[in-house]
Amino acid sequence: MRTSAVAIVLAAIAAAGAIAIPFGNPAFLDRAIALECVFIALAVLTFAGYKKQLYACIPLAVIVMVGNSLAPPHVEIMTTFSKPLNAVVLITGGYILQVALIATTVLELQKKKAASQEIKG
Repeated sequence: MRTSAVAIVLAAIAAAGAIAIPFGNPAFLDRAIALECVFIALAVLTFAGYKKQLYACIPLAVIVMVGNSLAPPHVEIMTTFSKPLNAVVLITGGYILQVALIATTVLELQKKKAASQEIKG
């Protein structure tokens, strides 16, 4: 069984989150850890070969990107690079990897659909 690209992207998002949490606002630590746990759980399920959790990946990625875009401190850090490491982690984990998650999930779901139609037809 080969490892799916979705699983790799989810693991990368979890790694970026693990790097980002210590630099984040302590007031949001509980939410950051909860979100991190969601990405880890999705990665574990995907590495294990399950597929239904893929349907949660796209909305979750959109929520992360919208949330980052609506958070004034995040926008300031990303646009001014006042905290360069934070900016790089936010851009990488909050946008680049989220877009990669959407793309790989769509491709994986298309493969799943094609395989199921091949079996039926």
